[in-house]
This record gives sequence, C-alpha cells and structure tokens, in this order.
Amino acid sequence: MNRALPRAAALAACLLALAACNGSEAPTSPGADAAPAADGATAAAAAGDAVAAEITGAGASFVYPLISKWSADYAKATGNKVNYQSIGSGGGIAQIKAGTVDFGSSDKPLAPEELAKDGLVQFPSTIGGVVPVVNLPGIGAGKLRLTGALLADIYLGKVTTWNDAAIAAANPGVALPADKIHVVRRSDGSGTTYNFTNYLTKVSPAWKSAVGEGTTVNWTGTSVGGKGNEGVASYVKQLKGAIGYVELSYALQNKMAHAAMQNAAGTWVQPNAASFAAAAASADWKSAQDFNLVITNAPGAEAWPITATNFILMRKQPRDAADAAAALEFFRWAYASGTEQARSLDYVPLPAELVQQVEAYWAAQLK
Repeated sequence: MNRALPRAAALAACLLALAACNGSEAPTSPGADAAPAADGATAAAAAGDAVAAEITGAGASFVYPLISKWSADYAKATGNKVNYQSIGSGGGIAQIKAGTVDFGSSDKPLAPEELAKDGLVQFPSTIGGVVPVVNLPGIGAGKLRLTGALLADIYLGKVTTWNDAAIAAANPGVALPADKIHVVRRSDGSGTTYNFTNYLTKVSPAWKSAVGEGTTVNWTGTSVGGKGNEGVASYVKQLKGAIGYVELSYALQNKMAHAAMQNAAGTWVQPNAASFAAAAASADWKSAQDFNLVITNAPGAEAWPITATNFILMRKQPRDAADAAAALEFFRWAYASGTEQARSLDYVPLPAELVQQVEAYWAAQLK
C-alpha cells in the first residue's frame, strides 16, 4: 500500500478538496467466502505519476459482472487496476469495517446509525434486479408467471410441485410438469437475499411472520444453498425442477429461464433495464439520509418488483488517503464513462442528478 510521496500527496489533496477535483463529469474473479487484501489507484495521473496502482474491493456478487467490466475498461483507460472479490454483501461489509479493502459493496444499505458507529459512508453505484430463475425443460425465459405471494409460498414449502393448482392458476395454457420443486437459496450473507426477502415480507404476511428479511434468514422448508449469485445459478442449472433467485445478468449469461412477475400495480412484467428504471423512477433519494433506501415493490405499471440498488461503502478515515481518493476516482470514472457498460449488462446507470448528489455527499463526508 506504500506509494511514491508525490503521488500520495496529490491523491490526499484530491480527497481533501474533493469539490475542486470533481471536474465537469463527475474484478478479477469470483471468490468464495474469503478475505481480499487492500490497495488504491487513479487521480495521480494528473500529477504525472506513472506508477500503476491497484484498488481493492469486496462484497456483493449482484454487481460483480458490472464491476468486472468497469475494471477491465478502467485498466485500459488509466493503467490502474481494480481487484474486486465477489464474496457476498455480508463479506464486503465485514471487510470494509476491518479496513482491509479500499471499498466494500452491499445490496443492503446500512442504517445511518451503523455507518456512524463504524465510521463509514455509503453511496449507490448502480441499479439492477433480482429475478426468479427456473429449470423447467420446455418452459422458456419469461413464460412462467409468479406472483409475490406464490413465490413466498414456494420458499415457505407450502407449494412443492410445479403443477400445483396455485401455479396453474397463474399460468393458464402453460404445460406444467408434475416435478417436485427444488428450492435454491443463498448460503452466504447476501444483499441479493436481503432484497428478495424484503420484497417477500412486503407482499406475504405469512412470510413476514415466519421468516422476515435479512442478508441471512432462517429458511423454512427444504432447500439447498449456494455461495454467491454464481452458486445459486449453478445449482439451478444442475437440478431439474429447481427455482432460485439471481441478479438478471447471471440469468442472461447462463442462458437461464427467468419468470415474469406481477408487480404492485397488478401488471405482469419482464425483468430488464426498462422495468428496473421504472421502479427506480419513484425513488426519493433526496430524503434518504446516507442513501439508506430500498426500492423493492415500487409503484408504477412497468416497475419490476424486486429492483435493487448496489451500494459502495468506504471509511471516513481510511488508513491510506491515497487509496481512498483512488477508489473515488474509479467510481467517478464509472459514473461518467461506464454507463454503456451498465446498459449492456441490463443494469441501470445512475441519473445525472443522483450522481451530483453522490459527489456532493463525498465532498461533505470525506474530509
């Protein structure tokens, strides 16, 4: 983590005078539950430093496909590397609290009280969606329909076969097999699980009383757990009759069949960037202290019901100011130059107004 003094001074100055540094525009491989190391990178190019740097981050697998793409393009543009470990939101929160990475990533926002207690800040990076995926030969992507209450009953173990009358009622004309439903869920601390269970808590009183919400929960019924979105996708692909939940990019990359869902307006919708953006349109970020906002079950005729935000966590007083400034420069670059990469993977880039709010937050909080 040691840097040449000119570079460190330049980066520290950038961090301390962030508003002046804003300008006009404002991973490597998935891991299991392992801890990455720390480092930093970027604004030093303006100071003439030729030393390539490495920024380290860890956390949500939800955003791994996008951070991986951003990292590759950022390295080409600047020569600086971002080493992001996909270990789950719980792991990312633990790593940034321990100060062993430059940034953590979580799809569950931390409350302002927890941020203050641990000396952290948080801000959104992108918006995406959690989607149910199934392994039902003959039933393609978007052909199966699920309501929130039905999804809850499947995960509660109340609905156990695919030709159950409740599933058939939501899917007239679809030839449903009599196969047993194999339930797949996350085994690690997961922001994807948080948004999934947060949504089910909003739409199913039975789920709310029996399980509730969290990055980890006490699952009822019989299920198998996979680490990361990667692990859930792998199990669903292997098990005929399986159902799981993953971020949309994992469904698309693995050519998995996702389900259509009925949203809060009663509309059957498909998961895509447009339906995620429709859900995000109602988000009141200005009223959310430290961006502590969850957008599941959003209103709107076109809104995807399990839309989620990924959050970046950083320390207010980092062990290395140069590293912190470098990480901010990476996300500033992502906001300004990474929008097409986000759209190509069906994530939703932050709108310009929200980016400005984030940069003002940096200037106020990271002094």
